[in-house]
Amino acid sequence: MRLVLFCVGRSKAGAERELALRYIERANAAGRAIGFAGVELRELDESRARRPNDRKADEAKAILGALPPGAELIALDEGGKLLPSREFASHLGKRRDQGAPALALVIGGADGLGADVRAAASLTLSFGPMTFPHQLVKIMAAEQIYRAMTILAGHPYHRD
Repeated sequence: MRLVLFCVGRSKAGAERELALRYIERANAAGRAIGFAGVELRELDESRARRPNDRKADEAKAILGALPPGAELIALDEGGKLLPSREFASHLGKRRDQGAPALALVIGGADGLGADVRAAASLTLSFGPMTFPHQLVKIMAAEQIYRAMTILAGHPYHRD
């Protein structure tokens, strides 16, 4: 199964981008050993529309158009479900074992996710009720993907 972390907005060079990519690289290495075809970070352009709803609609169209064929979509949104790391890892492991071709985690733009993306998501997750900067959410999502890989591999990185 292939994992793709989609983020609306492109990172500038710097510590935040480097840290997110470091976790993606680690997840790739750990994931290959346990049956994952790869982990990828894909950044999509922010919409230039003037109104927030138009921006969200444009970005939703771009997200849905970029999904790998047959991908399950997981949306990251402050109103989503709080899921412990072990349960997130279990979800990924179950999808892998069921032969899912791909799974896409999606972080929306500054205005959030469009309705079409929310409707297409099989699961909506939250990192909590606080608002976090977009770049930090990208790092947190990349780290949780890596953590899930280590949990599934039985590696001691995660401690309960």
